Parts: sequence; C-alpha cells; structure tokens
Amino acid sequence: MSAPRDLAALSREVATEAAALVREHAVGGVEVAATKSSDVDVVTAADRASEELLRARLMAARPHDAILGEEGEDRPGTSGVRWVLDPIDGTVNFLYGLPRHAVSVAAQVADDAAPDGWSTVAGTVLEVPTGSTWSAHLEDGQPVGARDGVPVRVRDPQPLAQMLVATGFSYDREVRRRQAESLVRLLPRVRDIRRLGSCALDLCLLASGHLDAYVEEGVNLWDHAAAALVARAAGARWELHTGASGRDLLVAAPAAAYDVFCEAVLEAGYAAPATSEG
Repeated sequence: MSAPRDLAALSREVATEAAALVREHAVGGVEVAATKSSDVDVVTAADRASEELLRARLMAARPHDAILGEEGEDRPGTSGVRWVLDPIDGTVNFLYGLPRHAVSVAAQVADDAAPDGWSTVAGTVLEVPTGSTWSAHLEDGQPVGARDGVPVRVRDPQPLAQMLVATGFSYDREVRRRQAESLVRLLPRVRDIRRLGSCALDLCLLASGHLDAYVEEGVNLWDHAAAALVARAAGARWELHTGASGRDLLVAAPAAAYDVFCEAVLEAGYAAPATSEG
C-alpha cells in the first residue's frame, strides 16, 4: 500500500491523461452512445473511453488494487486499495458543449470503521475544458488539498440568508418532482441557487470559496469520493443522509455553517421523515 501522497500523484497523472482523451472526443462531436437509469441519463463514447483509459493506467501501475467505476464492472483487488472513477462527471454538460464537466479519480483504503468498509485517502477532480485541477490527500491523518497547486479554503461562514447554494436534480422524474418541491421551500431562505451540472465540481467550487453550500439527493460514490475529500481539506463538513426518495442525500457547507444549513435542508423536506422505534 502506498502513501496517500503517492496515490494522489497517481490520481492526478491518470486524470490528466483521461481529460486529454475527453477533449479529443469533443473535437469530433459528441453523441449519445446509450442510456442508463432513464432516457435522459446518457452515456457517450467518451465516457467509456475515458474509463477504459483510467482502468488500464491504474492496473498497469497497481495491478493488485480494486477498481469501482461508473461505466465498468467492479474489479476486486488484494492490496487494500480501491480506486473510484467517474470518467466524466457532468456528461450532459459535455454532450451539450457546456464547460462544467470533469474527470474524478479517488483512492480509498480498506477501513472496518467506515460504513461501506472503505475510506478515501486521496483524489483528484480535473475540470476538462480548463484543465483546472483540485487534488487532496491525507497527511498525518488530516486532509490537505489544493487547486492548481494553491491551497484551497472555503469562504467565511455566511448567514443562511446570504448563502449561495449549489444543487442538482435526479434523472428520475418523480425524484426530480420531490426535489423541486423541497427547493421551492429552501430558495426563499438563501441568497440564491445554482445548478451547474456536476457534483464533483460543485464540491470543489465550495472548497475554493465560490459557493457557500451544496445539497443533492441521488449522488453516487464516484460523484463525490474525490471532491468530498477536497472539500474537507478546505474546511468544509459534509454528510450523507437518506433523502426523501430513499437515495443518498449529500449536504455540505463550511464546518462552522454546516448545522444551520443542514437544519434548513431538513426543514425544506429533502430528507426522509425520521421513523420512531418501539
């Protein structure tokens, strides 16, 4: 098992290669190759090619590691390290030629104390059109992170009414309806809402001080594995709750403002109702 710093360096290296490949695909025009959970949840040839490249590079460098990717089958490993890959986070943006899409690569280590048995120790999120790169790793057990080599830091905590909040919506139409209802209740209580189309980049922009908070139900591990570590390194707190539709609900904000924001999210109806035991 390598040190987190070395795993972070490898994550940056392979993410850079994958981003270059995605840019090449964009030059030739982008078309839908398949759909997944719904007819608007799309996959492009670039998604598949990017993940194939990431897997090949990681397997060559670390043949005994496990790999979990959005587009491919889970690969078991024996080293105690697992890579979590999102070959293009923000595929719909990529399809439409919009700039907010990224390659995300996270390294996790086996951890019996973690809910799913794995903890993220390193990761990179690379915004494909700009090349801007957020990377983080654990150093003496604490996360450290940077954007293009410059340390990241969240904005100073803001009152709820002055928070600029990012969110996203599910590809499932019924879940989207519930999200919209919750958003209508949250919107009057905050500065404004932004919907940029990439969970990974939303969390990184929170880390860089361009947003005050983030909430979304329906996120997957590959969406946030790397970016959540970057956010932690910048002074953010994040948690997964059970959303109103039963999917993972990710809530994030600067640590000092987290409780106030999370309370507003719960009051808006984003989370599943608490159940009593008896």
